[in-house]
Amino acid sequence: MAKSSLPSVDQLTRALEITRQIEKLESELASILGGDFKAVKKLAKSEKVTPTGRKKRTMSPEAKEKIAAAQRLRWSKQKKADKKA
Repeated sequence: MAKSSLPSVDQLTRALEITRQIEKLESELASILGGDFKAVKKLAKSEKVTPTGRKKRTMSPEAKEKIAAAQRLRWSKQKKADKKA
């Protein structure tokens, strides 16, 4: 039995409620910022936020390579110690 691609009445009702909430929040935001909240939307999209709400940290390729080199050094020291034992 194929599933219908049309949304149910309950789904449409929920979508309408969500749309109304969004419109209400956008109008509230516009009243706070004087109607110019595109910059806020852009900022919100650009920030990487983890599920805990903290900003996600990014690491430069140089820093990643430095960490990898240090790990390779630790591994080589461990292998030498294992061969001696």
